Amino acid sequence: MGQVYDFYSHPLRKSLEQFEIPEYMHEGILRYVSHHVKPGDFLTSVICNDLQLAVAHADGTNMNLLKNYVQWFYNEAPGGCWGSKEKMNDWLAKRNQ
Repeated sequence: MGQVYDFYSHPLRKSLEQFEIPEYMHEGILRYVSHHVKPGDFLTSVICNDLQLAVAHADGTNMNLLKNYVQWFYNEAPGGCWGSKEKMNDWLAKRNQ
């Protein structure tokens, strides 16, 4: 069985709420940022800065919030974890270090 994480008390959770990121997306973001766990297709597209794929994978709610995600990653996430596919792959590689 996979490891269980406590995301309800995570320090970045409040900022996700402030940027109006839907609660059902918090765990995927926090698992990625804090534990280097690969997110789903929509978040991967946002993290890799691939607008075309982000739009293709977004649900109705997230389609309207793409700006919020970019602002959150820009203002709150570690700079080395987002912005390109290479940065994401480097971030994920740190999971087992």
